[in-house]
Amino acid sequence: MRTSIVPQFRTNLRAAALTGVALAAIVAGSHQGLAQEASETDPSILAAVAKGDQQGRMLVESDTLVYDLNSESVSAVGNVVIYYGAYTLTAERVDVDRRTKRVRATGGVELIDPSGNVVRSAALDLTDDLREGVAEALEIVTQQRTAFNAERARRTEGDVTEFENGTYLPCVDCDGVPGRKPVWQIKAKKIIHRQGDKTISFKDTTFEFLGVPIAWAPSFTTFDPSVKRKSGFLFAKPSYNSERGFGLQAPYFYALKPNMDVTLAPGAFSKQGGFFDAEFRHRVINGAYKIRVSGLRQSAPDEFAGTSGDRRYRGGVTTSGQFDINSRWSWGWDLAVATDRSYFDDYDLPGADSDSATNDIYLTGVDGRNRFEAHAYGFFITQEDDTAADALEQDVGLQSKQPLVHPVIDHQVYLEEPVAGGEVSIKSNFTSLTRNANDIFEFDADNDGVFGEAGETRLLAPSGSYSRASIDALWRRRFVDSLGQVFTPFAYFRGDVFFSSPDDTSGLDDDVSGRAMPAVGLEYSYPFLIQSSIGSQVIEPVAQLIVRPNETEIDNLPNEDSQSLVFDSTSLFDYDKFSGYDRVEGGTRLNVGFRYNGQFVNGTSVTASFGQSFQLAGRNSFDAASVYSTGQDSGLDGDVSDFVAGLSVDTDLGLLLNANARLDKSNLMPNRLEAQVVGLAGPVTAAFTYAFIRSQPDLGIEDDRQELQAAGSVRLNDRWRMFGSTRFDIENTNVVRNAIGVAYDDEAFSLSLSYAEDKTRVTGEATDRTVYLRLGFRTLGDLNSSFDVMK
Repeated sequence: MRTSIVPQFRTNLRAAALTGVALAAIVAGSHQGLAQEASETDPSILAAVAKGDQQGRMLVESDTLVYDLNSESVSAVGNVVIYYGAYTLTAERVDVDRRTKRVRATGGVELIDPSGNVVRSAALDLTDDLREGVAEALEIVTQQRTAFNAERARRTEGDVTEFENGTYLPCVDCDGVPGRKPVWQIKAKKIIHRQGDKTISFKDTTFEFLGVPIAWAPSFTTFDPSVKRKSGFLFAKPSYNSERGFGLQAPYFYALKPNMDVTLAPGAFSKQGGFFDAEFRHRVINGAYKIRVSGLRQSAPDEFAGTSGDRRYRGGVTTSGQFDINSRWSWGWDLAVATDRSYFDDYDLPGADSDSATNDIYLTGVDGRNRFEAHAYGFFITQEDDTAADALEQDVGLQSKQPLVHPVIDHQVYLEEPVAGGEVSIKSNFTSLTRNANDIFEFDADNDGVFGEAGETRLLAPSGSYSRASIDALWRRRFVDSLGQVFTPFAYFRGDVFFSSPDDTSGLDDDVSGRAMPAVGLEYSYPFLIQSSIGSQVIEPVAQLIVRPNETEIDNLPNEDSQSLVFDSTSLFDYDKFSGYDRVEGGTRLNVGFRYNGQFVNGTSVTASFGQSFQLAGRNSFDAASVYSTGQDSGLDGDVSDFVAGLSVDTDLGLLLNANARLDKSNLMPNRLEAQVVGLAGPVTAAFTYAFIRSQPDLGIEDDRQELQAAGSVRLNDRWRMFGSTRFDIENTNVVRNAIGVAYDDEAFSLSLSYAEDKTRVTGEATDRTVYLRLGFRTLGDLNSSFDVMK
């Protein structure tokens, strides 16, 4: 007969039910690596239980309930299940002895706590106050599916628990396969948890990989799950570089306060000596910031001969932060500076993969669709100048050519109420900057081997100071008639005020000037829907007419933000095809084309577009002469533009195609083409990208440029895969970069080993050969390292 009761001996049975909770709290996080955050199991509930705090009513179910008044004991026998709050304890038998004040659970004991942790044991025998006790054949499986096994566990002195012959497993039923074991585990002869000190000590510990012991430690101590952040060593970082030699850093995480910490990563290089690296982090109520400082006194600076790194003392500082002012406004910074340009790259520090570090101090505000941004920029160049006697102008004086932006402010507002039934948006921009040297590009337009002759230089940016204030107001409204035709009239106004103070060497005038550009236009489209047994298709012819006066002040104004001009299908129907505020499109222009969208029953989807642009009246801004040559060879510099086309295909079978092209208006030959194919078939994933740009001698692109990039991955089985990539310069028949590697991935462990070559010279000579290694251990962390074979 099944018995269900609320027992009289509430305190005693509560102790029995929560014995496993104590053990779970003790060991659930013992696997955590040093200086890492532990799991969320909180043993503080045990103190509340020991004090008799109420957790709710307790329900006990068993086949038989036996009371022995003489021995003052009560036993639940046969399929015992105890429910107490969110805890569930099952066993074959639970005995409570009031005289000895001991509780014993035997026979397949299992406890599930509120966090989902599962504790299993052959037998539990504890005093009712949890101060003393023993667990036999203990197994704990956490909510994160990590596990800990021990032959025996003993609790003494109220807060000390010793585990004998314990094993930590980073996963159980790894990768979701029942019974699959992890490739690594940690074993210890004895594990001691001191609850008062919140520490866990491991004695005679062995790290096993594929069942083979590969590392041993006589003892080490970490912290229990109640400790969220604690000081300790992190994974060491080995490295090799031909200039630095062999290197090793030993990071140490130091928790100063709950919201403040620092990572000290001292190290040494066999050729350059000791290295200092420290990062300080601080989180406050409304944000956080961090500061990283590193440096060294180089033992052999001549290893970096010919670069800015040939100096005794080298170092750098990076810092970033962000703070909320309120729910809408925030501010912050991102800054980096070093003693020399190549420091970050030479010592593999953050930002080393970029040619410059962008220093930014900013203020942002967001309110629905409305947005405000203010930035002050400075740029720290991390690439070297060309020191050759015949170096081109664009390869020298790189730092002095960088602007100091003080500041750039953008503000965009959408009016809440319609105006004349249409939407109104207002954008404004203020930009102010200073540059110390002219940024000039030299090229050889006639391929005679002589650079920088008359007409063969192009001004990219002038030295001096420059400021501009702009406002752009747009109104538009959409109408759909009974035939399905869509009419979108629009009007906008651009107004600008310029303050220019260029140096004499720039060739520009010192001036204060204004510019106004009103425009009205109409966009018309007539989408046709075609429904058939193969799917649905929409064909939409589009025509857009914009009427404006001519652009003014083209030759007299700096152009900082509008030199990047790519005319393609995505910009065909832009009201103004210039990328920034310094230039504004003028004249009357007609843009025509069509858009296509097809959704087919076999899952394939196709989108396409095609069109052309016509300058109907007024001065063509893209054909206007200026010192910056913006618009030249853009495909828009004639009264009739090149054709532009775009295509995207998704077969829903693992094959995707994207292409964008600008085709010559006279012969439909491509002047610019980008295409990418991505495929997934069984264990193979591959991507191919092709890019082509027609020669533009007047802009310094003397020859056609063609490049092919390929990348792929082959999964050998459910754990191993190979991958590789290559970048090939078709015109110069030169492999620019290639890489190959192998990787292993499972739930408990991951490995990636790759080799990469960088061949930036036309001769095909390798300039960098690097081996990358990454090891990932679940719950312990990652080990990353790189080794330069040649540099």
